[in-house]
Amino acid sequence: MTAKDRDEIRFLGTAGARFVMITQLRSSAGTVLSLKGTNILIDPGPGTLVRFATAKPKINPAKLRGIILTHKHLDHSNDVNVMIEAMTEGGFKPRGVLLCPRDAITNGGDAVVLDYYKRLLQRIEVMSEGGIYSIGKLEINTPKRHVHGVETYGLNIKEKGETRTKVSFISDTLYFPSLEDYYDGQVLVMNVAMYRRREGVQHLCVEDARRIIEIRRPKVAILTHFGMTMLRNKPWEIAKRISEETGVEVIAARDGMKFDLGQLPH
Repeated sequence: MTAKDRDEIRFLGTAGARFVMITQLRSSAGTVLSLKGTNILIDPGPGTLVRFATAKPKINPAKLRGIILTHKHLDHSNDVNVMIEAMTEGGFKPRGVLLCPRDAITNGGDAVVLDYYKRLLQRIEVMSEGGIYSIGKLEINTPKRHVHGVETYGLNIKEKGETRTKVSFISDTLYFPSLEDYYDGQVLVMNVAMYRRREGVQHLCVEDARRIIEIRRPKVAILTHFGMTMLRNKPWEIAKRISEETGVEVIAARDGMKFDLGQLPH
């Protein structure tokens, strides 16, 4: 997947919410986590397969061990079926794990994973609050159901046998009291779609992110999943300001950005 199986997070896309997705001002492709030789694709939105094929060097989907959907909204799940097909080499080599909420796979209604592709997987794990799951050498915990329009979970990911979480992903959610208590990763990745809070919109804003970083104090915080108001206000400047205010290293993700997990500050 990556050179010498480097431990890294690769942000194929950093688009958040519908207007950035449909205009492709930022790519809406997913995120690849490579840790201890286990490669996981998180939230394959529109364009994920294209980004795999056009990356330099190309990313081989057959080396994925699993795909995670934090929830079934289109900007997080659109390419899930084609990525299952690619992971299983056209279905000729069934393999891999799909980890997702139940409403992403339930027959009928708005299930986003087609029945044919379910059969190509080694197994499907259905997320629940407080769940612990295994993909390759990694342990994934979904500590708390988020406040969002559909069933949604964030992720704590670590190597099996380790006591401390390596990477936490706070997916889409309305901020709620104690949200930060559930995510203890050395690297904290947060979906921050809005510059300012808007009534009735269940996403994090900049002030929410600053609060979480101030309380949680990860080694590094990475902001991603930007909506239009975030892009207008320059995410890299927002990240710099939060870093100065909190004393925590804060990075605004860019399309194609790689973050080397082996270079965390001590």
